[in-house]
Amino acid sequence: MNRTRVKICGITNLEDANMAVSAGADAIGLVFYKHSPRYVSIDIASQITRSLAPFINCVGLFVDADEGYIHEVLEQVVIDTLQFHGQESEQACALYKRPYIKAIRMQKTISLEEEINKYPSAKALLLDTYVKGIPGGTGEMFDWEIIPKQLSKPLILAGGLDENNVKKAICQVRPYAVDVSGGVEKEKGIKDANKIKKFISETMNA
Repeated sequence: MNRTRVKICGITNLEDANMAVSAGADAIGLVFYKHSPRYVSIDIASQITRSLAPFINCVGLFVDADEGYIHEVLEQVVIDTLQFHGQESEQACALYKRPYIKAIRMQKTISLEEEINKYPSAKALLLDTYVKGIPGGTGEMFDWEIIPKQLSKPLILAGGLDENNVKKAICQVRPYAVDVSGGVEKEKGIKDANKIKKFISETMNA
């Protein structure tokens, strides 16, 4: 039986990163989008990634970022995977010679197979909730019924997940991984140890 992977996103400090790893997270997400309440500076991100235990995937999240800024991050921070949440083209995403995830803001009119064809080099698609003017981290769910049952690329499910609904989400969608940020926080940018443990426990039991 395949295990659903877990990414804890919006990590802003080393304590929360270690907390997520200790609870069993497979990956942590660092947000390099300055308009986000979970934005992390290059200096802090560097400290976090260089102090982490091995075998944890560090994901750097960008939203229509300047190419020079992304290169600056990659020079100073240990990033394993890139995550693009804006209007980036396939060519722009593939420019950095790193594995990448393309986030799709879900609406009923979205064809995921068309999105897969637009981003053939993506390792996976991340499905998040569409909220006008907000590229991610809304804490709102979308209708999982609009997700096709069979797709040619792995899916990472995000958008309003928490300890109370993640098991149902996994049972219905059967994603490769789940991604949570606000659902395991005590306040924006600060994680809650008990919520993380419960969230990961629920994914293990799905």
